[in-house]
Amino acid sequence: MQQTQQQAEEHQFKNLKVLPKNISEHQLHDVMEEWNAALGVRCGFCHARNEDTKKMDWALDTKPEKSMARQMYRMTADINKKYFKAGKDSIGRVMELNVNCNTCHRGVAHLEVKPAHTPRPEGARQQPQTPAPQAAPAQ
Repeated sequence: MQQTQQQAEEHQFKNLKVLPKNISEHQLHDVMEEWNAALGVRCGFCHARNEDTKKMDWALDTKPEKSMARQMYRMTADINKKYFKAGKDSIGRVMELNVNCNTCHRGVAHLEVKPAHTPRPEGARQQPQTPAPQAAPAQ
C-alpha cells in the first residue's frame, strides 16, 4: 500500500493553477494536445526546458506564454459560465459548450487584429456606380 501512495505522489502534477489538481495524466495530455492544435504550437511554446537537466520542466513559469495561456483559459471558462451557463465536468473543469481556444485562434498562435471595416477620410463618400450613357446606334 505504501508503494502505491508513493507512486501516486510521484505522478501528482506540480504548479497546476487553472486545471484541477486531481486531473489524470490522460486528461492533462488531452487538454495540452487540444491547446497545441488550437494554437498550432508545440510544448516548448509555453513550457521551458531546465538547462541543468536538459529536459522540459513542466512546472516552470519562466515563459510569458504560459501565463497568457492561463489567463485565456480563465477567460473562456468565464465566458462559458456567464453566457452559456456551462457547468463543470467530473474533475471540476468548466465544460466547453461554445467558446474555446480554437474559436478564435484556429491554429494560429498570435492573432492578427484587423478592423471590421476600413474607415474613410471624413467627408469622403463612396458614390454609387452608374453606368455611362451609351451612344445611340448609328443609322
